[in-house]
Amino acid sequence: IESEASFRRPVTAAIDITTIPYYGDVEGMSMVSGTKDRDSRAFKFATLSIIGQNIPLVLAVEPVRESSGWDDNPSNQIHRTVRRLVRRAKRHVPIETVLCDREFDSIQVFQTLSNLDVNYLIPKRISSSERDILKQMEEDDQEVAVESASVHVESGSHPMRLLYVPSTSGEGTAVFATNLRVGPDEAEAFCKRYSRRWQIESEYKSIKGDFLAKTSSKDYRVRLFYFVFAVLLYNIWRLTDFLLKADVDGEMDYAPVITAGECVELVASALIPHD
Repeated sequence: IESEASFRRPVTAAIDITTIPYYGDVEGMSMVSGTKDRDSRAFKFATLSIIGQNIPLVLAVEPVRESSGWDDNPSNQIHRTVRRLVRRAKRHVPIETVLCDREFDSIQVFQTLSNLDVNYLIPKRISSSERDILKQMEEDDQEVAVESASVHVESGSHPMRLLYVPSTSGEGTAVFATNLRVGPDEAEAFCKRYSRRWQIESEYKSIKGDFLAKTSSKDYRVRLFYFVFAVLLYNIWRLTDFLLKADVDGEMDYAPVITAGECVELVASALIPHD
């Protein structure tokens, strides 16, 4: 796809973590983590994907190892996972902006992305300082505000902006962190870029629903291979769809012209020898 003019560069990317449920005994399972549901356990994988108006592709996968009550793992350093994902993805395409969810709201993550020369847009958890700003906005009948801030950690420092904009998911105000210079007049429109992140949820649904083979293996190497192979099949599907569209009319939209099931059948017919 390198020669295709319809493939836009640099790209907007999304980083997220997805889970594969695990129902067995956790004793000795250092790669099994807890989930938001306190009684559930899962394998976790972090991915970086191209999103926006481009072809949706997964460019990097990283295992996630967390500290749990049944293992001796050190605390998860999520910014290191982010660093590995972005470095690997930048071997393939230039990255302009990275979108993450609140799980990545960390000054270490912010600085890591700044050090990698990429822009970021990440929703903030609401702390006391944000509540003070929100209260002042309410008193002033203000819908949008931009506050200057800065990040200072061992690995470096950089200026950033906190953007207070009307929430698109309900009433109230959402707060985003970015390292771009964004003013009050453009803050709301800029934060609407975050809505593109929904594509990664659709991506996970397809990877796990259409391409991930079932296994009860407790061997993490098997689990990792199954997930990465499912990602590979997903990418083959999306690349095939992209090239079909480029060959026919050159117009790109998110809806595929070939289904995931049709792609699986084509791959299987090529891999399985005929009698």
